[in-house]
Amino acid sequence: MECNEDIFLLKQFHFNIEKLTAALEEACDKIGYSGGAVNCISLTKMPGDHQEDPRGIYWTKPTSSGVEVQREGHVDESKYTEFEPRLIDGYFYDVYSELCRHYKIGRVRILKLNQRSTLSWHRDPEPRIHIPIVTNPGAIMVIDNFATHMPADGSAYFTNTRNYHVAFNGGEEARVHIVATVLEACV
Repeated sequence: MECNEDIFLLKQFHFNIEKLTAALEEACDKIGYSGGAVNCISLTKMPGDHQEDPRGIYWTKPTSSGVEVQREGHVDESKYTEFEPRLIDGYFYDVYSELCRHYKIGRVRILKLNQRSTLSWHRDPEPRIHIPIVTNPGAIMVIDNFATHMPADGSAYFTNTRNYHVAFNGGEEARVHIVATVLEACV
């Protein structure tokens, strides 16, 4: 994988891909996905909240005018401090705990981008960490003008999604990543 300042390998992490795959199967069995083109399983939530995870604020340039517009509402990522109780004894909790040792983390979700689909060109208010679980060579992330494929091999990647970006899946199987919002790095 090629890297640049907007997408780079986080060398302090390496997770067991077999355990990630098994944990994904467990999450699908116990919770299942919600959503449309991008399906979601929330791994963190606000304490006491039982509602579906909101999409959260983002900005896009939807027309040829190039004028930026806001979509969705603000989500206070710092309030997503409770790990999903149905998965707390599984490997995803170990991954979450390890991420929290290095970063202050907001929402953590499993996001599935269906085959032959794409997101909109947009930017988010915070960067993200991506941990690919299932992917294919046609699953590409583009930030500004830099495009790369993140392999599902246990690696974790910092993505500066505060810049305009898109993910697309041109393959014939889903692209599934753990996506964690980074609020700040821990010292």
